[in-house]
Amino acid sequence: MFVMQVALVILLVLCAVFALVLQSQRDTGSEAKRRSIAVAQTFAHSPGILPALRTSDPSAVLQPLTEAGRKTSGVDFIVVMDTKGIRYTHPIPSRIGQRFVGNIGPSLAGKVYTESVHGPLGDEVQATVPVKDTSGKVVALVSAGLKVKNVASQVDRQLPIILGAGAAALVVATGVTALVSRRLRRQTHSLAPAEMTRMYDHHDAVLHSVREGVLIIGEGGRLLLANDEARRLLELPADAEGHHVAELTNLDPEIVALLISGREATDEVHFAGERLLAVNQRPTDRDGGPKGIVVTLRDSTELQAVSGRAEVARERLKLLYDAGLSIGTTLDVMRTADELAKVAVPRFADFVTVDIADAVLQGEEPATTATDLRRTTVRGVRNDHPLYEKGRLIDFVSSTPQARGWGSGRSELVADLSTATGWHAQDPKRTKAIIDYGIHSLITAPIRARGVVLGMANFWRSKRHLPFDDEELSLAEELVARAAVSIDNARRYTREHALAVTLQRSLLPRALPEQSALEIGYRYLPAQSGVSGDWFDVIPLPGSRVALAVGDVVGHGLHAAATMGRLRTAVHNFSTLDLPPDELLGHMDDLVGRIDQDETSAEAAGVVGATCLYAIYDPVTRYCSMARAGHVSPALVLPGGSVTFPDLPAGPPLGLGGMPFQKTELELPEGSQLVLYTDGLIEDRRRDLDVGMEMLRNALASHPDRSPEDSCQAVLDELLTGRPKDDVALLIARTRALPSDRVADWDVPCDPAAVSGMRVALSDKLEEWGLSELGFGMELVLSELITNAIRYGSAPIHVRLIRDRTLICEVADGSSTSPHLRYAATTDEGGRGLFLVSQMVERWGTRYTPQGKVIWAEQALPETGEDLGLTWFDVDSAFSD
Repeated sequence: MFVMQVALVILLVLCAVFALVLQSQRDTGSEAKRRSIAVAQTFAHSPGILPALRTSDPSAVLQPLTEAGRKTSGVDFIVVMDTKGIRYTHPIPSRIGQRFVGNIGPSLAGKVYTESVHGPLGDEVQATVPVKDTSGKVVALVSAGLKVKNVASQVDRQLPIILGAGAAALVVATGVTALVSRRLRRQTHSLAPAEMTRMYDHHDAVLHSVREGVLIIGEGGRLLLANDEARRLLELPADAEGHHVAELTNLDPEIVALLISGREATDEVHFAGERLLAVNQRPTDRDGGPKGIVVTLRDSTELQAVSGRAEVARERLKLLYDAGLSIGTTLDVMRTADELAKVAVPRFADFVTVDIADAVLQGEEPATTATDLRRTTVRGVRNDHPLYEKGRLIDFVSSTPQARGWGSGRSELVADLSTATGWHAQDPKRTKAIIDYGIHSLITAPIRARGVVLGMANFWRSKRHLPFDDEELSLAEELVARAAVSIDNARRYTREHALAVTLQRSLLPRALPEQSALEIGYRYLPAQSGVSGDWFDVIPLPGSRVALAVGDVVGHGLHAAATMGRLRTAVHNFSTLDLPPDELLGHMDDLVGRIDQDETSAEAAGVVGATCLYAIYDPVTRYCSMARAGHVSPALVLPGGSVTFPDLPAGPPLGLGGMPFQKTELELPEGSQLVLYTDGLIEDRRRDLDVGMEMLRNALASHPDRSPEDSCQAVLDELLTGRPKDDVALLIARTRALPSDRVADWDVPCDPAAVSGMRVALSDKLEEWGLSELGFGMELVLSELITNAIRYGSAPIHVRLIRDRTLICEVADGSSTSPHLRYAATTDEGGRGLFLVSQMVERWGTRYTPQGKVIWAEQALPETGEDLGLTWFDVDSAFSD
């Protein structure tokens, strides 16, 4: 049968292939004629053919055109001829001027004519069309066509596809036939009739020997089959088969009603005499079988005795499962203890109290005795209980179950509290109140992790439940064991978090220094994780200038905080060199690159993603120069209330190297506010960065008179709706200008004789300022600095005297030669000038400018020592959340 089916399929496929070949040949021939006609008509109606025919040599014009058209249209020839059939063009130039091979009569009559001929190129299929002038007269003919072998080649190219499709159809059809035959053999298992009869006998023997009753009931409710176990369980008579189930009077009415209903049933419990049967019932016509039902009966009388215990075990497993999901959802010791009590009340105990060592709550290791235990959780079915209240510090005496469990690390069960004399010794008055309240049973289990006891969990039962037993003691130990790991993880997190917070508090500025150039307002908000790498700083510089710095280290935890401290310290150190912002960031970039190279171990994480913005403001000139390394752009609030974001080149983040940093210098009107911040202020997953920038603009705009402190609070209220997910550092500085009457300038000739005149001018200015008592020292300092500039420097030389919180004397010259302090020998004639300067003033130093250098010296004013003018930064409140 299979061979006949395969032969039939092969015959059908061959016939289909033959028909497709014939159809393909006919279609290809028709396509060749259509293409020839289309090409010939297109060329015959082209605009330039009539003018070409009127020329003295039509072939010279038409031959290139026909060859180009032949190559692009896919035909083998295009021939233009006169009305006598003499060719003007041909693919073979030698054939030009000869007579056209073919019938031109129909075309001379104005018709399109197609034919097959044997021409100069061989067997050809060609179409001839007339070329008419404007009056409709035929003045020439155009013929286009293909060689027959090219037409046949198209059929040959299609033939493999046709044969391939036929082969695929043959394979699919043969495969389907094979699958059908295989399924038939599988369904019958290739069994002969005798073998199938023997199999039926075996199935019948199994049916009657199984220890589960089986009934088959027909469509009308008539019993068709009952095996031996069903007869025994239901006590059916020998002639029960063939009777309607309603006629079997010895069946329980509930079972009869179930069998007659025909509905599905799964493990329904019914009584049959003294037996308890689990009944399952299903219809038999689901897969097209005869209508009826099949019923299975299982004797579950013995299971009834253990069903209560199974239900209890199921409830306990469910309790442990819920405990696994509910306990340890946070890294908080007190919250985890409360979750333990919540899952146990009222399903396991009426009251639960959890006592944790006070040291554990602080993240430390607990003591070795059950003293200093703090009650962290009290939960029960009622609130008027006499147990110790939450928050109380308890010292359990050695005779109590809690103290014994702490020392041994094992749980204890007290089935009857009224007779537990050792427990009564803890607090006789309170223990009597507990017993009078109705609490009669206790399980106390140590909360133990890594071999260390962290606290005690106490489970109490009142009159609502029976006393605890030994099985419930194991359940309590399992519950506490699940909570112990989470409590220990929370304790370790608390310790690490406290260390990180302490580290960050020590690294952030605790006080802003004394300065007159800026009015400062600032905020620092830690992220939800508590510790990160954002920082800010205000650094006084010589000449009443002030440096502002804001930075951000990507990441959270101890490493981010430690890295932040290293970068902040580096900014302080580099700022003492009085470098411009771009050069300072260049040194920071080199430093971070070296840090990354040093931290090459797998455990060490490099400084990835560190950004910084550094700005210097001069209150004398009101110029602010700034540069940034991958940091967000600052905002500038002008005195009129408008807000702009200066076009400050971003620069790469620190540590990448290879790109120089660029600084921008702005002249700021007095009262302008410079707003520096980290990206945590404006970035949020719920909004784009541009939206955050616009919100910042709106929060700052139209409030020029608002103080920096008020502006900080207004910005946070506008942009942050809750605890930020990233650290936020915000620094707002309102500029001040030093009054002109507190600054004096002189240009000094490059002549030693000018020194005495400058000393007189200095003395007069100090007397005008009421600082005559500083005159002697400052005259000596000025003389030394000007003398050094004249002797070792170059023109121009300029002197500037500034009266701020200190008296500042600056001498600038056009040389970049740096002076050095040294100790002169007794035989040296010079070298003591800078030493005298250092002894006369509080500070002195050198800074370099594009025009040269400035040597400065500061002298304290008589009244500056009385008022430090420090503004303290409340770090504790910033970390209170």
